Amino acid sequence: MKKGQYSKSWNAIKTNDSWAIFKMMGELVKGFEQMSEIGPCVSIFGSARTDENHKHYKLTVEISEKIAKHGYGVITGGGPGIMEAGNKGAFNAGGTSVGLNIDLPFEQFDNKYIDRDKNINFDYFFVRKVIFLKYSQGIVAMPGGFGTLDELFETITLVQTKKIDAFPIILVDSGFWGGLIDWIKKTLLEEHGNISAKDLDLIHIVDTADEVINILDGFYDKHNLSPNF
Repeated sequence: MKKGQYSKSWNAIKTNDSWAIFKMMGELVKGFEQMSEIGPCVSIFGSARTDENHKHYKLTVEISEKIAKHGYGVITGGGPGIMEAGNKGAFNAGGTSVGLNIDLPFEQFDNKYIDRDKNINFDYFFVRKVIFLKYSQGIVAMPGGFGTLDELFETITLVQTKKIDAFPIILVDSGFWGGLIDWIKKTLLEEHGNISAKDLDLIHIVDTADEVINILDGFYDKHNLSPNF
């Protein structure tokens, strides 16, 4: 490519990037407007690949049913697997069922248990995560893959850096999460000092739906429910 052609190409990219800002703003505005009317919610993260016959799917349904019965809405990524299970439990219990969908080349489609007026679509992952965390009063992380880990660690980072107020971060299935937390404590904390002990104070590892509810209710017996940041 000649220098002149490169300059034209680069200018076109800059122009497209500038216009993309308005699309990002539009997604944020739409998300804020729809979510601000919904009320206190708990976000459930987990794998899109989990089959409905798997124990994690069934446990997620049970957890989200109990969450809804205790007065919280349920927010998921709106797709299949654990996301579907989270919406299904809220739907079964007659609670608020929110889906924050994103356009992906695979594994993502709207599940049928989302309230139709609470199915919000995004193109940008970072905008979607802003909406997740602004309107969540707690995070329930079921077993999942890279996406689940991304959502989990961003949540922990925002709490650690006080960009959002602390709230319960609940990891379900000690067999799945225990090794990761052991590594964090041993390697990050004890061996290298890359975190402080208090950074882990609000991370809970549980195995049952009742434990999830006890942690949420125990926390909000002492704290007010309000949007984050």
